[in-house]
Amino acid sequence: MNIAHWLERSAQQCADAPALFHGDQCIADYADFRNRAACLAAALIHQGTSPGDRVAIFMKNTPDYLIVLYGIWYAGAVAVPINAKLHGKEAAWIVTECGARLAFVDAECGAALADASGVACLNIQSPAYAAMTQGGDMSPLSRGADDLAWLFYTSGTTGRPKGVQITHGMLATVSLCYPVDVDPVAPEDAAFYAAPMSHGAGLYAPVHVRMGARHICPASNGFDPAELLQIARDHGPLSMFLAPTMVRRLVDAAKQGGVDGTGIKTIVYGGGPMYRANIEEAVEVLGPRFVQIYGQGECPMGISALSRDDVADRSHPRWRERLGSVGRAQSAVEIAIGDADGRPLPAGSMGEIMVRGAPVMPGYWQNAESTAKTIRGGWLMTGDMGQLDTDGYLTLQDRSKDVIISGGTNIYPREIEDVLLTHPMVHECAVIGRPSAEWGEDIVAFIVPQAGTTVEEAALDALILSELARFKRPKLYRFVPDLPKNNYGKVLKTDLRRSLTEDAQ
Repeated sequence: MNIAHWLERSAQQCADAPALFHGDQCIADYADFRNRAACLAAALIHQGTSPGDRVAIFMKNTPDYLIVLYGIWYAGAVAVPINAKLHGKEAAWIVTECGARLAFVDAECGAALADASGVACLNIQSPAYAAMTQGGDMSPLSRGADDLAWLFYTSGTTGRPKGVQITHGMLATVSLCYPVDVDPVAPEDAAFYAAPMSHGAGLYAPVHVRMGARHICPASNGFDPAELLQIARDHGPLSMFLAPTMVRRLVDAAKQGGVDGTGIKTIVYGGGPMYRANIEEAVEVLGPRFVQIYGQGECPMGISALSRDDVADRSHPRWRERLGSVGRAQSAVEIAIGDADGRPLPAGSMGEIMVRGAPVMPGYWQNAESTAKTIRGGWLMTGDMGQLDTDGYLTLQDRSKDVIISGGTNIYPREIEDVLLTHPMVHECAVIGRPSAEWGEDIVAFIVPQAGTTVEEAALDALILSELARFKRPKLYRFVPDLPKNNYGKVLKTDLRRSLTEDAQ
């Protein structure tokens, strides 16, 4: 089944229901939403797009994001949403690697991509785009459960992004798990897109489309806590996905404004560590409106969930322990803790978190080697360390990979190190994360200069910003004579983290 059939059915059942909003302005009901997506699909096919072709989306949140996404699916093509915060060169690499035939862009992202890529870009503010959303019509092309719907690019330890293959069947499964494991959806609800639609927020769009709910993109095109609280009061009930750092900013704004969570139905949080004290305060300030999810691109939004009741509970004898967990397995997956060889361990044991089930990816795009390392014996090896208790609650203890999670975004040190090492005065470098009350983690770069030379921080900043997105710029540079290494020459990042801790004491 093509996931776009859900829009087709909602347009049949509730054609006049308001669908797409920019701020408080409704720009399309479900009939309009469906017609624009169908016309766009017909135009894509007329221009030569075939089922399975990749079409990129590189733009900030906007109602047209959903029109483009569903237009791609109507045509049987594969959407490749790209984080709008990425540098143009990073986006260009993704577009080239997946072989996209076209990229839908806004003005800002289009300018960045056009300078770095030869792919055709279509600006959603252009007359050409407007013409494509009018005129033609079609029903969604038939697609199977194993056919690709979405390529989700997530960086790997090699420093180059890997394309997670997300099928129509995976999207349907994750969407159907949402009302069972996360939160029921009603037609009067509104999905609010404060977080990037290229990631978790966009993955929750299909279930809200199927239920005929509203979709609200903030007029600011970003995350403004005051705007969110106002829209909630005026247009709730709102449901949304937020990174922990966004939750903290929202709570601060609510406290400063002397308001509560009126109009907010549900905040699903995930994508990074949520400190227990922060979620306790969030519930105190905004009320019992929070659900935590744990997922990866390789099992999008679908590994475990900590229910609204568990997050708000203060009566259970183990409520603090449960609040520090990521909940229990969602309905369509099985979770196990494995040893170094992937053998399941008993409850309470520490090991690597393994997942299997319908939401798990079939593999990475054209990357059999990485797929074989990640999918073993039918299990997704998450690279995350944790433990399961006897009641099925999963607690993350550490990450076996060196990923830095800052502001809810995964940042991989290798890609930053690769850029820093192109500076002629940099002999060696190592990048790690350090705890940050504001962002979850900050990026710290340890630099070993070439013998007899010095390196200016401003030059390193300029180098990073010329190649990578701004949020990947280190917050701190530490200049050291050498890096700690083991007998095999591997940098001991644990020693580097320890040195930062000792310096802070």
